[in-house]
Amino acid sequence: MPKASRLRDFFAGVGLIGRGFGVWRTAPGLMILGLIPALIVEVAFVAAIIALGLNLETIAAAVTPFATGWDEPLRTGIRVVVGLAFLGVAVLILINTFTAVTLIVGQPFYERIWRHVEQRSGGIASEAASGFWRSTGLGIADGLRMLPPTLLAGLGLLLLGLIPVVGTILAAVLGAFVAGWYLTIELTGLAFDVRGFRLGDRRRALRSRPWMSLGFGVVTYLLFLIPLGTVIVMPAAVAGATLLSRRVLGEPLQVGAHEGGVAAGHADLDRPDR
Repeated sequence: MPKASRLRDFFAGVGLIGRGFGVWRTAPGLMILGLIPALIVEVAFVAAIIALGLNLETIAAAVTPFATGWDEPLRTGIRVVVGLAFLGVAVLILINTFTAVTLIVGQPFYERIWRHVEQRSGGIASEAASGFWRSTGLGIADGLRMLPPTLLAGLGLLLLGLIPVVGTILAAVLGAFVAGWYLTIELTGLAFDVRGFRLGDRRRALRSRPWMSLGFGVVTYLLFLIPLGTVIVMPAAVAGATLLSRRVLGEPLQVGAHEGGVAAGHADLDRPDR
């Protein structure tokens, strides 16, 4: 894929989160409801992050016993690097876990946002059987399936972050892309599940437009890092993920738009790009 096309796709993905925020104009009541579950889960996760921060020095010392006899400032320096790397990985895991938990807790609210966006975009050609318990069960199952690769990616980033300066920077950059990818997979669950697609199908569809998927996910992840960003951004992220799902499946993003039919989009799942 040409570099220019990759950049165009990446920024198109970034633009989809902006279009998600645009849903505030058409359904402000639904978007306000979408803030509630995110706020509830945010309180619990902030408490966990504060607890982690208070114990970070102890954790860094526990995982670097070899540095106990080192002279200062080398001992403190290596423990600061380890602490920052550990914190970065913990934030990555917490944000992805936060998204999964919030989608489960707020499923009735986010389903209404998703359906509003789908209806304004032309609807769904065929809808699989759905319901609260089925959607909740699929969300929990998919979240559990995604946990091992997220933990493995986090471990790799933690080890990379142990390399002073360069490793820490690379871990932060790669962490944003890894977290963005997993966020995209999580957030597109509603749109894909209702079409009868399972987790593997969802991954293949998103890989058909990898740079667009990353553009959406990375900017969402960065917005989540802003204080209260997870609460404010979550409803828009659900709306934007719905538009991204339609885009990678070749469905129109608005009534009257023509970006390929539904059947064509389904046929493109196994294509690496287009």
